[in-house]
Amino acid sequence: MERTSAACALEWSIDLEKGLRSKKPGKCLDAILQTGPRLEQWDREPTINRAQYNMFGLILGEDKLFANAIFLRLANAFRSGDRDIKLCVVKIFLSMLRNHKKGSKQRDGILFKCTSENQLELIRRVKTSFDAGDVESRALVLVLFGCWAEIAKDSAEIRYLILSSLCSHDILQVEASLFAGLCFCKLSDDFASILLEILVNMVKSSEILPTVRLAGVRAFAKICHSSTLASKAYEAGLKLLSDFAGEDLLVAMLISLSKIASKSANLIPRQLGLLSSFLSEEPLHLRATALKCLHYIVVRGICFAASAISVKGLISMLDEPDLPPALHCGILQIVRKVLLYNLVTMPSIDMIGFSELFTILENVSKSPIMATRHLALRVLVEISIQLMGRKEKALEGFDSTALLSTVIIFVIDQISLMVRTSLDIRPLDSGKERNGEELLNLLLLVVEKYPNLSQMVLDNVCLLTENIVNMQDQVIDSGELDLQDHEIMECRRQNRIYVASKLLLYASKVVVACLEKLNQAGTLTKRVLDKMGPVVEHVTCCSLFDRFSCTVHHLLLHSHVAYCFMLNEVEKNDNFDRNSSLCLKDYSARHKLLALDCVKNMLSRKDNWSAYKIGKYAAHKGAWSVATFVFDHLVTRVQSNSCRGWLQSLAEFADSERRIQLLILPEKGFNLVHGLKINEAVPKPVKVVLGERDQGINWKLDLLSNVDNLVGACNSIRSSRDTMRAITISVHALYFQTWFLTLRAKVLESVVDILNLYCKPLTEDNMDNHGLDVAQGSRFLQWVTSVTCSLNQISSQLLRLAQEFNLLATSFMGIDRKSLNILLSHALSCSLLAFSTAFSLFFARTDIENSLEVSEGCLHCMLMHDLLWRLQHIDCETSAKLRLLWGVCRRPKNPFPLQSRNQMLNISCETKGLLMACNYAVEGVVALQNEAKGAKDDKIPYLITKDGLQLLLDIITRWIFVPFQTPSYFFRVRPCISAELFAVNNDNINPDEISVLSGFHLSLSLCLQLKNVPLDFPVHLSKFYCILYCRTSFQESYLSERKGQMQLNGQDGGFDDMLYLNDKLLQHVARSTKKAGNTGCRLKSGDSGTVDLYVYFELNEKGRGFSTCLLDVSSFPVGSYRIKWHSCCVDNEDSYWSLVPLNAGPVFTVKQPLND
Repeated sequence: MERTSAACALEWSIDLEKGLRSKKPGKCLDAILQTGPRLEQWDREPTINRAQYNMFGLILGEDKLFANAIFLRLANAFRSGDRDIKLCVVKIFLSMLRNHKKGSKQRDGILFKCTSENQLELIRRVKTSFDAGDVESRALVLVLFGCWAEIAKDSAEIRYLILSSLCSHDILQVEASLFAGLCFCKLSDDFASILLEILVNMVKSSEILPTVRLAGVRAFAKICHSSTLASKAYEAGLKLLSDFAGEDLLVAMLISLSKIASKSANLIPRQLGLLSSFLSEEPLHLRATALKCLHYIVVRGICFAASAISVKGLISMLDEPDLPPALHCGILQIVRKVLLYNLVTMPSIDMIGFSELFTILENVSKSPIMATRHLALRVLVEISIQLMGRKEKALEGFDSTALLSTVIIFVIDQISLMVRTSLDIRPLDSGKERNGEELLNLLLLVVEKYPNLSQMVLDNVCLLTENIVNMQDQVIDSGELDLQDHEIMECRRQNRIYVASKLLLYASKVVVACLEKLNQAGTLTKRVLDKMGPVVEHVTCCSLFDRFSCTVHHLLLHSHVAYCFMLNEVEKNDNFDRNSSLCLKDYSARHKLLALDCVKNMLSRKDNWSAYKIGKYAAHKGAWSVATFVFDHLVTRVQSNSCRGWLQSLAEFADSERRIQLLILPEKGFNLVHGLKINEAVPKPVKVVLGERDQGINWKLDLLSNVDNLVGACNSIRSSRDTMRAITISVHALYFQTWFLTLRAKVLESVVDILNLYCKPLTEDNMDNHGLDVAQGSRFLQWVTSVTCSLNQISSQLLRLAQEFNLLATSFMGIDRKSLNILLSHALSCSLLAFSTAFSLFFARTDIENSLEVSEGCLHCMLMHDLLWRLQHIDCETSAKLRLLWGVCRRPKNPFPLQSRNQMLNISCETKGLLMACNYAVEGVVALQNEAKGAKDDKIPYLITKDGLQLLLDIITRWIFVPFQTPSYFFRVRPCISAELFAVNNDNINPDEISVLSGFHLSLSLCLQLKNVPLDFPVHLSKFYCILYCRTSFQESYLSERKGQMQLNGQDGGFDDMLYLNDKLLQHVARSTKKAGNTGCRLKSGDSGTVDLYVYFELNEKGRGFSTCLLDVSSFPVGSYRIKWHSCCVDNEDSYWSLVPLNAGPVFTVKQPLND
């Protein structure tokens, strides 16, 4: 375990002393510079607590003692050192001051670890350099006093020294005194008032150097830390503004006044009026400064200032021909902020003249300056979106929808113009790719805000794609043969290809967004897909585009066609008929084959990296045939064993999913198998007709072959997992992958177990529908009882897998939202299978009346509760139907568990088929319940059994129809963010052993250490919790005790414990969010030989936190016991994240008292 700064203080103090005493040149400077980062690190760490003292064997007050020693040594070095040493010392404290300002939490800095006597001694030793030094030394001393303002603010001598230095004739000393004075102003309003008066007199005086006066004007903006002082400084600044003759002072004062006004709501209207008066002034530099100040006030989020700004006055400036492009952009940014705020609340009567505003913006959008043109388009798009949100029209005869349509066409035209200008012989602008992406992002914004415009955006983007391809072909035809330098022409040609291909990829994102919105709205028709076909063909036939772009287009189209096919088969959507369904099957297989042709071309050119990216993309989109082909060929092309193992594992995984996918592949799709040249038997597709209940038992005919195919796929997945485990890379780099493959294999095993039950005959002979005799009825009840017990066991396993998928989804911080959504979809599918499996024969028992009184903790109640918990926020209709079953399972007393942001499934085209399957399952179970009510005929249980089993088979078939997707996070090979727990006895007698006497409580000091946190990790983690759990059954021998402590991977495979502890921890976090001040421990006493305890940690910037706890093990007999643990955290968005444990829990020994 890495030591904290307090534990290293003794070593650091010795290192500094050795360096200062060294006679080697530069050794002294190196020692001081090495001390700086150490002090900054120490300053950022929270105050040391008792747990740290115990963990590192420190003496109480030891950290303060060595902090005093380090600071006094630095003060001595400053006093007696040369210029370079003084600069090094000052840099250390300046850096500490900057870092202290960035910290959001109010805490005592490291300087407060020094006693008051030592603080005064620091100031005394440094002040001697001010009294006896030159100008530069005095300036450095003043800077140090500013850094030490928190400990020097009460010294009258230091205050006088700072204020008197303002009268110096040396600019260096004046600037240093201003810095120190401004630091003191943050801590004292009285000092700030005095400094303000001195600044006013200094700026007024014409005898003072202009550079000193300019520094004083700039200091005005930093002196105000209260509303009263801000008003006083603003009034003084206004008076000085009228007396200024120089432009530099005028500009500086305008900026200072704007910064002062932004801190007080009362001053903003006056400052806006002042700035508006300068917009028509000359010279141009003053107008630019006024615009800059306006922009500063607006972008700081001061929304109420927007109504005081004249939009018409700003817009009129855009027509001035002499105005520089930079000012055009500044005006547009201000107009954008003002209009976006005002349009929300502006009455319709105030919008008169809005058409003139749009006319001016349209003219600006045609500016020859690209930055101005794009910014004007952005303003038009955002304003049009705001107008679309209003119920009434902006102006009589002025349709906001038509306006937005016009703006969309403008954006498309600008992209086409940008590509067209890149096709001539002029040098290529390197920013065109970025500008094109920004313009296409505007279209994405439109689609996200108003999905009903997706069709129009899609049509225009398809037209844009065709135009790009046609323009590239024209360039090939023309050839530009009259150019003399062929190399220059070829270089520009390649640049044009690069820009156009990048734009096509960005356009593909817009196409995908449009297809998803249309799919969610149920308006994705065959006509739309037919229109997409020629676009993809254009891209494929264009020889200028790389094969990667072509393959991505094919896979994009294939994935959406596959989902349309799935939805059509599952729901028989009204938008499609049977003929269109067959067309979709052919369409999907055709695009797979075209994608394969592109991949073959890549592999023939040995473009292995592009082929690998296509394989990843195909696996993510569910195109398993393409993924299998890619990974199979790449296995033979790599040299390292780790890469070969990785690709071999991916090939086995993709092949297993391909086998499952072939179960539903239409007959014409078998051509794809021959295109892949796979030499193996092709599985037969499922022959169940969805939506049609079979009246006999013919549904069992083809199960044997389908079960064999699923068993083979399951074995292939397990082989893929074992191959991946054998890869020798960094620890836990493939933790997510192996866990995901294990869960997938377990789900398939459960499905196989269900289908195997159907292969057992119901009775020795066929039964008719004329009733059952006594012998048949007895055999039937025995069969139903046996199958029901087996189904309940399988259902319990599936419920556990659903919970484990949730744990997987919340155990990897930094996972992208789409990958998270895929994992939550898998969790929902497991919950659906568990629910359907348990309820398929629930109503077939003869004691149906007794089944209505099921205990609260039964399996069926948990299944309903789990499925309803997942559906309640995304499918209200199915949730309402599911609540109808509370009659057979009592409503639970406990509310639904906490569902944080990262546990909520987002509705998308991928999840729509799964939600439809959930609705079908719930409706089927409710129908079985109604069928069972009032059943008096002897043959009714048999019919209910037959219908229930057929329902379960239909649901499994629908589940297979939902394309299985791999999260893109699966291909992220790196160690995950995890945690380690360290523990020691509080008595610290024997640091190598944790022990307690029998009958006493165990007092522990704990350290929670985060591991593998990226330096640029964007998420702020705010709260950390840990659960300690121990039972008398966790007793271990001495050998296993030592092994458990040394084994890094001690908890791998212990998913039962992880699930249990994570569930308890999640409930504790849910309770803690409702209670304030939860910063301690929560203990459950050791009843029945069980004890659990919750600990809260505050982690420092290195991801390390300390705490103490008291574990009640007084009832534990003599022996050694393992403490199992799990930890979690909550981020700034209140999302719950489980932390993967890297080490096994600590082992403690209960010893017999000596007197016994």
